[in-house]
Order: sequence, then structure tokens, then C-alpha cells
Amino acid sequence: MNGNTPYAGNPGITQAGKRASADLPELTTDQKRMLRQDVSRIAARTREFLPNEYVVDSEISHGSAGPQATVAVRPPVGHPVSAGFTPDRDDLDGEDLIAAEDRDEVARGLAASAALQVKQAMQEGVTPTAR
Repeated sequence: MNGNTPYAGNPGITQAGKRASADLPELTTDQKRMLRQDVSRIAARTREFLPNEYVVDSEISHGSAGPQATVAVRPPVGHPVSAGFTPDRDDLDGEDLIAAEDRDEVARGLAASAALQVKQAMQEGVTPTAR
């Protein structure tokens, strides 16, 4: 069973519990710039859907699976929501690392999730005035 997990390593290539650096996608300077631009577009689009009380931020980091992008929304009340993206090797050769329709879908989803957090937080503390 150990051979079926990514933790077993490739025989003769990668030690058990280690990842080969060749397995991780490495971004060029242009690809990093494109990823930053795509993530900024998601954050900007999310801001368009929400009032100013919501804080929207983005981050690009290098995790154990390679480059990772995150867009997060902190609503005025309720729990923060976030969406993450890790580009595949196949995505690295394209014009956009995140397609335009995917950017819009993520932005709409984040905005809806943040609004739902506010609604759920407010329902707990508000007594209905009528039935």
C-alpha cells in the first residue's frame, strides 16, 4: 500500500517522504507577474461586488506543492472566506494562468460566501420584528 501514496517516493529517484524538486512547477518572472496580475484581478472583481466594509486581500506564496495564490475576504461580521489556486504545469504555458471566466466565477463565489457569512452572523443576533 505504501507504493500507492505520494509519500512513498519514486523508487531510485525520490526518498520516501520527500518530493522531487522536478515535481514542483517553477515559475518564470513573466509567469509570476501574470499570476500576480490574475490574482489582483480576482481581488478587484470581488471588491466590485461588495460594499466597502468588506476587506479583500490577496497573497502569492510558495508552498510544498509549488506556487499558491489566495484571495480572502473578511466580512464586517462573521467568518472570513478564501479561495486558493495552485497552477498546474499545463496551465503555465498559457496566456493567462487563470482564465477570465474562472476569475469571474471565483470573485462571484467569494462575494456570495462573504455575504452569506454576514447574513448567518446577523440572524443569530437579530430578533424578527414580525412573523
